[in-house]
Parts: sequence; structure tokens; C-alpha cells
Amino acid sequence: MDKVKWILCPVCGNKTRLKIRTDTELKNFPLYCPKCRQENLIDVKDLQITVIQKQ
Repeated sequence: MDKVKWILCPVCGNKTRLKIRTDTELKNFPLYCPKCRQENLIDVKDLQITVIQKQ
């Protein structure tokens, strides 16, 4: 069975409404946090989440 993990907000650290599995890959995904109401672009590969800095 694949491992499942909640995506945490990179700003406040709370759970978002999304889960990822080990085989999930995302590029330039707009992650929205319902608590702090901020949106960040993220990349996900092998359960590793990378925040894309806005330029």
C-alpha cells in the first residue's frame, strides 16, 4: 500500500485539504491554505514538497 501524507501549509504549518501519495507528482501547483488564506506555488515529488519562490 502506498504511503499517504497530508500537505502542510508552508506559511502556518497547518493541514490543507489535500493528501499526497508516494507516486504523486505536481508541478507549479497553487496550494491554498484555508486558515491563513494564502496561496503558494509548490512542486511535489516522492513526498518531498518544494515551495516555488515568487519573483
